[in-house]
Order: sequence, then C-alpha cells, then structure tokens
Amino acid sequence: MITTQDWKLLTEKGISEEQITEQLTCFEKGFPYLKLAAAADVSKGIVVPGADEQKLLLDTWDSYVRTNRTIVKFVPASGAASRMFKDLFEFLAADYDVPQTPFEKAFFEHIEAFAFYDDLNAVLEQQEGKTLNEVLAAGGYKTVVSALLGSAGLNYGALPKGLLKFHRYDNNSRTPLEEHLVEGALYAASKNGNVNVHFTVSSEHRPLFEQLVAQKAAAYTKQYGVKYNVTFSEQKPSTDTLAVDMNNQPFRDNGQLLFRPGGHGALIENLNDLDADIVFIKNIDNVVPDRLKEDTILYKRLLAGMLVSLQQQAFAYLQLLESGRYTHEQVLEALQFLQKKLCCKNPDTKHLEDAELVLYLIKKLNRPMRVCGMVKNVGEPGGGPFLAYNADGTISLQILESSQIDMNDPEKKAMFEQGTHFNPVDLVCAVRDYTGAKFNLPDYVDKATGFISYKSKNGKELKALELPGLWNGAMSDWNTVFVEVPLSTFNPVKTINDLLREEHRNNF
Repeated sequence: MITTQDWKLLTEKGISEEQITEQLTCFEKGFPYLKLAAAADVSKGIVVPGADEQKLLLDTWDSYVRTNRTIVKFVPASGAASRMFKDLFEFLAADYDVPQTPFEKAFFEHIEAFAFYDDLNAVLEQQEGKTLNEVLAAGGYKTVVSALLGSAGLNYGALPKGLLKFHRYDNNSRTPLEEHLVEGALYAASKNGNVNVHFTVSSEHRPLFEQLVAQKAAAYTKQYGVKYNVTFSEQKPSTDTLAVDMNNQPFRDNGQLLFRPGGHGALIENLNDLDADIVFIKNIDNVVPDRLKEDTILYKRLLAGMLVSLQQQAFAYLQLLESGRYTHEQVLEALQFLQKKLCCKNPDTKHLEDAELVLYLIKKLNRPMRVCGMVKNVGEPGGGPFLAYNADGTISLQILESSQIDMNDPEKKAMFEQGTHFNPVDLVCAVRDYTGAKFNLPDYVDKATGFISYKSKNGKELKALELPGLWNGAMSDWNTVFVEVPLSTFNPVKTINDLLREEHRNNF
C-alpha cells in the first residue's frame, strides 16, 4: 500500500509510519461525540467579575508586567480571504451585470466607505483611464470588482485578511496586521517596552507580511514608545494529514499520496515553539479602530490578570504538595481550588486517601492554563462553552464545536442550541510549570477530538482529517477558566460588507 516513493514523501514532510497508521484508524473508526455534563453559563462555569475584583485583576496584571517575564501576542493569520468575497465572486460569475442582491447593492452603494477605496480608485484610473465613480456611472460594476479581486488589480481575492485594508483613519488606512501591532503595544508590552507579536502565515504570503512590517513597524514604534519583535511561522508539513477515498484507502493524485493541511489545530506546534510565559491568542480579523479599542484593552488585561492570579495560587499549592509538608486541611483546600476555581471535578476523589489525592492534585494542577473570554450568544458561529466529561472520568470546562456534539440526542442538541455564550477566540495562556520549565503542549492534546470532512479533488470525492482544533481538543487537557466579556470585544470580519458595520468605520 505504501510505496518507496510514498516513504520519500513522508520523510520529506517529517511524518512517521505511526502517524499514518493513527490517521487511517481515525478514518475507519471515526471520532466519538463528547459526553456533556451541561452547557456552561454564569451560574456554572462562566465567571463575571464584579467591579472590586476587576480592579484587583487589573492591578495583578500590571504588577506581573513589571516583572521580567516574556509576553507574546499570537495571531493565526494564514487563511486566505477568499471566503470574505464569496458574494462578489458570485456576482462576477452571474449572468447579469448590474447589482441585484441586497449584498451586491450594499457593497456598491457604500463603496466609498471602504478603507481600500483610494487604492481601488488608483488602480482603475491606471487600467481604465477613469475614476472608480466614472466606471460605475458607465455600468462597469464587474470591472470594479475585477480590479478589487483580480491579480491585475489589488488581488484582494487571493490575499490573506491580515494584508487587506480594514480601517480608514484621517491620514492613512490600516490592515488587521497593523491593528494587532497597535493592540500589542496597548496590553502586551513588557516592562522594558518590548512587544512580541507572532503571526502564523502561509509560505506563499510570508514575504508580503514581512514587507508590510518593515514598512509600518517604525511608525508604531515611535507613536507608542515601544520596541517590536515581530516573528512569523508556518504550519509544519509534519502536521499535514492524509486524505483517503470513500473506502478509507489513501487517496492518490497522479499516483502520489495526497496530504492536506490539518486545520488550525496544527498550530499547537507553532505555539509550543514560542519562548513565552504568557501568550495572548486572538484571530486576525477581530480588530476595531482606535476609537473602540478601550473595551478590548481593558478585558485583555483583565483576562490576563485572572490567569496570573490563578497561576500564582496553583503554583503555591504545587510547591506545598511537592514539599510533603502539608496538613489534611491544606490538601482539601487545594482540592476546593481545583474544583471551584478551575472547574475540574472528579466524583471519585472522595474515595482517595490523602497520599493518592495529593498525586491526583499535582497531576491536575501542573498543567498549562488558559482563561477564555466568552460573549453572550447572538447567533454568530463559534464554539460553545461546556462542562464535558474527559477520558479519565473528570468533568472540566471545554470549548466545543457542533461537530463534537451528538445532535441526534435531543438533550445534547438542546444544550447546544440553548447555550447562553460562545467563544470568540479570546484566550490568554500560561505555558510554563511552577518550576519555570516549558510544558510540551502536544502532550495535552485529546487526539479523539478531531473530525472528518468531505472534499473533492479533480472531481473525485475524498475524506479529509481535521486535527483537534487549537482552542478545542488541542487544549483539552489544560486547566480552563471562562470569563464573560462584552460583545464589543468581538467584531469579526467574515464578509467584505462586515466592514460597513459601524464598529469598523471611523468617525473623525
């Protein structure tokens, strides 16, 4: 089944025979649904800090920043923006030339509001000898869209979101990459003014990202009085997954095994490579203009303060338990912390002797930790917060996608549909143990939480394997805390017309 040529390809990618066997087994057996205990809400699992606690948490973060710790802002930014322009691609392919749908009409009616308007106008003047408005007046709607999306124009249809102009200011426009640089200066700068920002990008677009940073970073360095350390990485070839046919046999394209990117779960490897104490994680398209950044900055600092506070308590318990000089009451106190503050419960702990309980506590407390922002559910797509059973019988907080839940079970379907909150990809992570050593993050992935999707290649159907998602199964065995954050901190751009929302316009 695996040829000499196949082994050469596997070696080049760094994929082992064991990985291939594991992946083929996943296709054969599928993935089990997760067993749910309950949807998390503000009565169970989601923390809503009061005003006094908020002040304490912000002070905790400010104190932490004054220590000699490494803080990194991690931004997944490799995806192409083609899905943003789905409606405009459909317009280009349509058998009519004048906008018909509400989406198309809104795009052209408000085209001057887009931050890329001046660039698009310049391209049309060069290509057509007319201004954008003159082209539209002559009915050249598709000419305008082609200039926006095509390689002869701005090429927005093939670029990643991070490189598109999102926000217009009084004398310039900013891309999401630039907005993340600004955010980094406002909540992730170290005591010496260093701002570490790491973008995961595709190899195809990496030179463009590097070029934009080279052009723009100096201005933000001067404006905010910081020093940027901007780094990039790409998904590792070793995280690609094998595609199979409908009979679960390796899919071949012109005789060669077909591999596909393993999804954002592959980025756990990139995260693991960072030299950091605290890592902020946020999607590339969730940015706002400066006039609306106040809530974002406040709650990022608050989440980080919560993380540091909980980490300090966990470290203190670990040092006590490892010392062997503890009382029965102190062991019970550590158990209460694990159960109530970290929401990790095990019905069997009441049967354990102190020595066994201490080993259990050390295992559970000495794990990577994350604090995740949760916004109230307003129908946006995204993973939901749940209390779920783990393979070892414990119940803990997990971020789950609908594909991980048995929607044929009315009770589980109701939990998902009636959930009060969802995850906007707003995480702050602590990735070192109480001795200062880095955790090996792949050790904490639940491999049983991937999923199988159906695709095609050259007209032939195939199955693709998605690795456990970065903030889903890839962080399954982390200590997790959920905190309610306001909806104002979540402003994703899924379609081009989302940039017409008030949150993405700038009022000078």
